[in-house]
Amino acid sequence: MAASRLPPSALTLKQFLRRQQVLQLYRKILRAVRDVPADADRRYLKDWAREEFRRNKDVMEEDAIRMMITQGNMQLRELQRTLKLAKS
Repeated sequence: MAASRLPPSALTLKQFLRRQQVLQLYRKILRAVRDVPADADRRYLKDWAREEFRRNKDVMEEDAIRMMITQGNMQLRELQRTLKLAKS
């Protein structure tokens, strides 16, 4: 059997797709934070998001990652809803 040409640290397809979901969520959160009117609140939320993603960067369990993505999406929707209400 021929040796794989992929480096040992290469991601599986499933891991690659999850990584893309996480990065997409991170970008969406940072874009939503841009709409926060108060500078101090905007800075706090940006630092909070950055720290949460950094803190969980080494998690490898598929179920835990899926759960965190779901929670992140719920928090994003809540932030977007709050910002929408604040504008109206």
